[in-house]
Amino acid sequence: MTTANVPATLTILPEFPAPPTAIGLIAGGGRLPVIIAEGLRRTGHPIHGLGLSCLYDPVLPSLCASFRDVGLLRVGTWGRFLADQGVKHAIMVGKVDKAALMHDPLRLIRNIPDLRTIMGWYRHLRHDRRSHAVLTAIAEELDRCGVALLDSTGPIADELSTPGVMGSVQPSNEQAADIDFAWPLLLQALKLDIGQAIAVRERDVIAVEAVEGTDRMISRTGQLCRARGWTLCKGARAGHDRRSDVPTIGIKTVENMAANGAGCLALAAGDVIMLDKAKLLQMADEAGIAVVGIPTAHLGAGE
Repeated sequence: MTTANVPATLTILPEFPAPPTAIGLIAGGGRLPVIIAEGLRRTGHPIHGLGLSCLYDPVLPSLCASFRDVGLLRVGTWGRFLADQGVKHAIMVGKVDKAALMHDPLRLIRNIPDLRTIMGWYRHLRHDRRSHAVLTAIAEELDRCGVALLDSTGPIADELSTPGVMGSVQPSNEQAADIDFAWPLLLQALKLDIGQAIAVRERDVIAVEAVEGTDRMISRTGQLCRARGWTLCKGARAGHDRRSDVPTIGIKTVENMAANGAGCLALAAGDVIMLDKAKLLQMADEAGIAVVGIPTAHLGAGE
């Protein structure tokens, strides 16, 4: 099986502090912020949470020593709250669902940008509004408040993809050949910041992920390819910033793959979060889907 390499992370991040250091958690939607909060609590870190209004899981406040509901465009408020709690390190994770925000009757009030957000936009985002540019702007504004963003995978290392076959289903020879074929193409897509995934069957590209995200791309693949057993390859954007931009799959991903005829899932080892990993792998086994981690190496190797 291929040993092609996904480019490694370029951003140099602070070392994850030892417990009982207080950690800030800036949470969007989905289950990932809850899993990270649970991981922080298990290791003895007090959590001071910021939940983006109308997005965060309602369970989250109960896991935090302090918690505040905040607007999406209030980065200065985030920094002041964390600084007031004595927090010097924070993690930022979770989805930002624009549809959920639009259904908030107070959205115009909650999301009036504060001064720090306006200044960050002016300095960083006038000409580049891609996700990594937004993350850089947020990180710099928080840093001005004395708060450094950490690697978001720090508390959940056991939820990351690992090299080799992770479940009990082995990829077929055909699927292994598809991974060998698709992986160099995926690397090029990642370098160009097009998307994080590619679907292939019998050395034929079916779909490439773009702005729609992995789940919708899987559904599109199922519509385009009626034959079962196709392979999904997923990795991380070249130079991806682990303060936030970490590819994630979950149980829904496996359910969607099974419903759309997929037979193999290849992930860049160490670069993809697998939410509820044990249950995810069990479901993949039951669906007959092989889950494989492709080893990564240092930036530039194999180019």
